[in-house]
Amino acid sequence: MTILRQFRLFLLPLLGAFALSACGINSVPAAEEAAKAKWADVQAQYQRRANLIDNLVATVKAAGKLEQDTLVKVTEARSKATSVQVNADDLSDPAKVQQFQQAQAQLSQGLGRLIATAEAYPDLKANQNFLDLQSQIEGTENRIAVAIRDYNEAVRAYNTRIRTFPDAIGAKIIHGAKPMTPFQATTPGAEEAPKVDFGN
Repeated sequence: MTILRQFRLFLLPLLGAFALSACGINSVPAAEEAAKAKWADVQAQYQRRANLIDNLVATVKAAGKLEQDTLVKVTEARSKATSVQVNADDLSDPAKVQQFQQAQAQLSQGLGRLIATAEAYPDLKANQNFLDLQSQIEGTENRIAVAIRDYNEAVRAYNTRIRTFPDAIGAKIIHGAKPMTPFQATTPGAEEAPKVDFGN
């Protein structure tokens, strides 16, 4: 064997490894996992909001001031929102993601009605527990917005990676990658956190 032939035998596997690394072998799964982690952050913030709403409803009930119908609607919306779950493997299914988004939008609307109704009760607005929960819910709505923004950015990066050359080769052939669904507003104005200011 000549030295040139030995060099070729050494160089071919090296070039093959380089070519495969450029085809999304590692970058596609890394981008997918990043998007899934961001989705988990979105779910955690929605769960935090659901827990705070339970406390808010209990505080309002203890004050005994609000119409029962409003409390029932908020409680039902919370129950529905927490029953619709989208796990990380469902992020490529637009129908499941949209169902989750709609349930969360209904909860936001119910929360908005509860807050609007509470405006008519000065004693309730002066309740320290109510004020603390109002502040926590406001902060959580901001956290939700940030988590959704971060998730959408991770989805954009993943979707771009699986659609562009050379990563698209590895994404399709090796990983069978499908585009993920970004979080989108399902109702007009839903991309903004509901106002939970009680006249402070």
